[in-house]
Amino acid sequence: MQKYFLALLPPPEILEMAQDIKMLIRDQFGIKYALKSPPHITLKMPFSYNEAKESILEEKLARFLEAQKPFEVKIAGVGTFGNRVIFLGIEKSTELMAMQSSVKTFCKRELNLVDELSDRNYHPHLTVSFKDLKPGNFFEVLELVRQQSFRAYFNAGEITILKRLNQKWIPYRNLPFGG
Repeated sequence: MQKYFLALLPPPEILEMAQDIKMLIRDQFGIKYALKSPPHITLKMPFSYNEAKESILEEKLARFLEAQKPFEVKIAGVGTFGNRVIFLGIEKSTELMAMQSSVKTFCKRELNLVDELSDRNYHPHLTVSFKDLKPGNFFEVLELVRQQSFRAYFNAGEITILKRLNQKWIPYRNLPFGG
């Protein structure tokens, strides 16, 4: 069994700006856990799947995406989950919320994956610091992220399957929307 998750990845220029924020946090505070994955907007949390059946996962997901139309994603502001996660905000557009709901249903029906709490209470975001973020420097890191924060827009036109390799999440396959 292998670990995977499904996400929207911003285009290279936005990806680089978000990655730069993660690097700044690492350089100034030694907080680096968020660097184990590229900047992304999770659609389905990590799940285990038989690596020998990766092609089946890809085929099923590609068929599912045939009817999906591209949509705009807006990144703006900074948010937190308590004092343990700092993220760049993602606007909860009708299209994004419908996409995540469809992905959740697809994963349950086609991949036999369970609904997790985060699937039912979806809050789109782009994490820049978590796990090794300590309460003692939380507010300093939050202020740093607020100073670096940016607004950006991009058209989401594909889902990325990320795969866990060598303790990092690697973009494994990009599957385009068909609409």
